[in-house]
Amino acid sequence: MNKKGCAIVSGSSRGIGLAIARQLGLDGYSIVLTGRGERESYDFSFFKENNIAHIYVQGDIATAETQKELVREAIAAFGRISILVNNAGVAPLKRTDLLDMEEASFDRLIEINTKAPLFLTQRVANTMLQYKREHAIGNNEKVGTIVNVTSCSSTVASVNRGEYCISKAAESMITTLFAARLAEENILVHEVRPGVILTDMTKGVKEKYDRLIEQGLFPMQRWGTAEDVANAVSLLCDDKMTYSTGNFIDVDGGFHIPRL
Repeated sequence: MNKKGCAIVSGSSRGIGLAIARQLGLDGYSIVLTGRGERESYDFSFFKENNIAHIYVQGDIATAETQKELVREAIAAFGRISILVNNAGVAPLKRTDLLDMEEASFDRLIEINTKAPLFLTQRVANTMLQYKREHAIGNNEKVGTIVNVTSCSSTVASVNRGEYCISKAAESMITTLFAARLAEENILVHEVRPGVILTDMTKGVKEKYDRLIEQGLFPMQRWGTAEDVANAVSLLCDDKMTYSTGNFIDVDGGFHIPRL
């Protein structure tokens, strides 16, 4: 059994989630990957090539059944869950003016982007607490770390995808709530807020942001990468981070900086 335990990374079949899973694997954690498709649909060769113990759990992360199976398989394979990264998320199927936003689109984003990380965090936190009790872990020893991957859209308004902004703003509050509740148990909860990251989700607006980057929208004039986000998650999960909780890191090339 890996003494560091395992890291569950939701939505880790590709993109940001896969980059996070790879980095945490290199950091010494066994990895639990998740996705909707069959395992054969994805390329997980990196883990085998780097001798990183891993399993893949297929399912809809927004359902209680998949969440229970995810926790159950993680414990069965690796004994202890040390890290949870709530990364799975979706954008609206179409960008629509706030005045025309449809309830079905709103419900879909709240279900996946907000409800799923809320209740998966609850399940994993209770599992971490059970492990703490069973192994008599003292209050001065870190029990686990939970990281929510939200978005700069948790604070920046985009009126053509309001449901996305609302879902991510709510996830930011989930970070704050669980950080406050779990601090006394030495389970740390943090947040990473990516800006414009080059992934499948942003392919449809690449030309738009290429132009905006060239015009100086971001102080650091380049696209963010999945690896940029993964490195921030790795930092927050590091065992040197033991007296800090409820924080967020902007991974946005300085976009959050007010400028004249």
